[in-house]
Amino acid sequence: MVGAGGKIGRNDPCWCGSGKKYKKCHEPADQLSGSTPRPRKRTPLEPGRVTPARAVPAEIPRPEYAATGQPRLSLQDVKSADALARQRNACRAAARVLRVASEAVAVGVTTDAIDEIAHAEIVRLGGYPSPLNYRGFPKSICTSVNEVICHGIPDSRPLEDGDLVNLDVTVFLDGMHGDCSATYLVGDVDAEGRRLVQVARECLQRGIAAVRPGRPVSDIGKAIEAHASRHGYGVVRSYCGHGIGDAFHTALQIPHHYDRSATRVIQEGMTFTVEPMITEGTWEDLLWDDGWTAVTADGRRTAQFEHTIAVTARGAEILTVED
Repeated sequence: MVGAGGKIGRNDPCWCGSGKKYKKCHEPADQLSGSTPRPRKRTPLEPGRVTPARAVPAEIPRPEYAATGQPRLSLQDVKSADALARQRNACRAAARVLRVASEAVAVGVTTDAIDEIAHAEIVRLGGYPSPLNYRGFPKSICTSVNEVICHGIPDSRPLEDGDLVNLDVTVFLDGMHGDCSATYLVGDVDAEGRRLVQVARECLQRGIAAVRPGRPVSDIGKAIEAHASRHGYGVVRSYCGHGIGDAFHTALQIPHHYDRSATRVIQEGMTFTVEPMITEGTWEDLLWDDGWTAVTADGRRTAQFEHTIAVTARGAEILTVED
């Protein structure tokens, strides 16, 4: 209930739809900004038409699941010098593809068209698009719009003015995978949407800064959740960062919220992703019938940024950067 005169009372439900009291949600951030933003009305996202999977030239090396859809389990998280050098190549390629694909983000462009651009660039670089047929995923990248947390399937829906869209790119090159993502603003995005994206970017930075050899992986989520909570945002718990190398995903998991049971010790030479998914409202999620598209349970927006990192003696080296 909104207080008299349209002003939100401190004990009223927060305007963001999280279900929390305003004072325990967005009030501190609103006081800093000097305003009480209201998100514009949005139509809930619906799936569009998905085109057939794009072909990869026969001469390009493929990961083990390319034909069967079934990845192998890997426990190899600490990399040799040779493996790390090859993974740098894959990560450098992924960063380039993400940049090239992001340049196409605009009102009226479909996510399927962005997938086509990313696919062509991956193939031009001699790589294989890691998501393609991973456990049956039908496209070459993931495109997650507004309330879609992750694993959105590129389709025929044109991007609309005010949308947020995350592009998640993974490239298999030189026998290794490199994985990165970022959230982009489409047209004129409201102040709250821009703030969500900025805080999500900062959460990634805080998580990477928490990486230290000898410390538990829970330190990463602790740093991320503290920053997100300070701004009144949620952190998705069902999906996490992961070990990566010659396998797309290893058994290593990196929670983005504080999980005291995540006691795996960070070791020098490990490579893994940090990819926090930050929400305007609840951290709880639902899954579409396609078996891939994860959305926020309350329909509020979400933003995500991701890097693949290597653990060094001093902390973390970000691998998913261009030269």
